[in-house]
Amino acid sequence: MTLSIIIVAYNASDELARCLESLHLTPPSIAHDITVVDNASTERGLDLVLPRWPGVRVLALERNRGFAAGNNAGIRATRGELLLLLNSDTVVPSGAIDTLVARLRAHPHAAAAGPRLIDAAGRVELSFGPMISPLAELRQKATVALHAARVPPVARWVDEGTRREQYVDWVSGASLLVSRADAEAVGLLDERFFLYTEDVDFCAALRARGRRILFAPAAEVVHARGRSRASAPDVMNVAYRRSQIAFYEKHHPRWAPLLRAYLRLKGALPPGVD
Repeated sequence: MTLSIIIVAYNASDELARCLESLHLTPPSIAHDITVVDNASTERGLDLVLPRWPGVRVLALERNRGFAAGNNAGIRATRGELLLLLNSDTVVPSGAIDTLVARLRAHPHAAAAGPRLIDAAGRVELSFGPMISPLAELRQKATVALHAARVPPVARWVDEGTRREQYVDWVSGASLLVSRADAEAVGLLDERFFLYTEDVDFCAALRARGRRILFAPAAEVVHARGRSRASAPDVMNVAYRRSQIAFYEKHHPRWAPLLRAYLRLKGALPPGVD
């Protein structure tokens, strides 16, 4: 069994350096290769970071094609039987990847698995959930907001839920392990999603084939969530809304006109969207 680790990077060279350092200091025992997909970064930092790891393959794209397309490029350029899609703003502790691989292989009906994600302070992230729908999205956002505000009952519920191995509708694309055979069977990630919701859509495609999605908290990965959004909130908000509309048009077409009307009234309809 072999593993290809794919990291899509756009600027954020400091985060990428920490991610690669963690993989270098405590590499997984499974035979593996690492590919960094440079999504046409504009800063010079990557030129300084990547030469420190000569064993890491760099795939430079001619333009920023987004998260889904960047991962697809990495998948097509690698040969591992397992694929780990890993955010550049993650740090992987010793043993985490091997544990995640072991849990996925222990569940033959599962196509993909995600670890428990925590921030640098050890605070857990709600990194899985039900299929996106108007009600489910509202509930997920409310839970995340209340958890961020440290409302005790919600914080306890999230902590307990993220310590239990379970089948879920989706796991976060920040750290998503999937078999190549399953990924290729669904045509890889849908590139209409430039950023956001591509992981939910990908997991939905896997489940549509009768496969399952595993949340495996025995593996734990550090995720510095929100740094990209904090650095360019307007750009990220537009990207989120475009992906949200595309998701509803694909999965809930009857709701898409209402979503566009709501965003128009709110003044949040992305430019160029009717």
